[in-house]
Amino acid sequence: MPKARRSDDWGFPRWRPYGGSREATSVRICDRHGCEEPGDCPAPKAPNSPERWYFCQKHAAEYNSKWDYFEGLDKAEKAARAKSEQAESAGYAEAQHYGWAGSGDGSRSADEMRALEVLGLDADADFAAIKKAYRVKAKAVHPDVKPGDKEAADEFQKLQLSYEVLKAAEERREWKG
Repeated sequence: MPKARRSDDWGFPRWRPYGGSREATSVRICDRHGCEEPGDCPAPKAPNSPERWYFCQKHAAEYNSKWDYFEGLDKAEKAARAKSEQAESAGYAEAQHYGWAGSGDGSRSADEMRALEVLGLDADADFAAIKKAYRVKAKAVHPDVKPGDKEAADEFQKLQLSYEVLKAAEERREWKG
């Protein structure tokens, strides 16, 4: 009689050693015509559709680069939908200290991008350029320079708020190292 062997199975397939399973593994091929890579990245065929394409990583990146979630909506509808989606998913928002570091690489938040737009700067502007643009624009519309001008006062408040947002973001980046 053969000697009893200790089993590595423990009843859970994921605990088996590599090659411990004898059944064939099914691999889905990329849905892009002519590609023979494994298709392990699902992508929606249309907005709000349960049907999916399955692409390899290269073709999924190519597909996602052209994807526009707000396609077909006007500016007001885009803003309304973005606001509702943000309110629904606020509990899942990623903490800011997990973001990328440095400017111009996608590290700017939507608030920072709006603040840069108010100051008339590009997304990759450094803090020295931000400070300079703020000072030039703030001097032009400061309430002491234009007393009694309601539009200038509103513009000054926008500039001040934009600068505060960007200054706080810069302080976070410096603190993060």
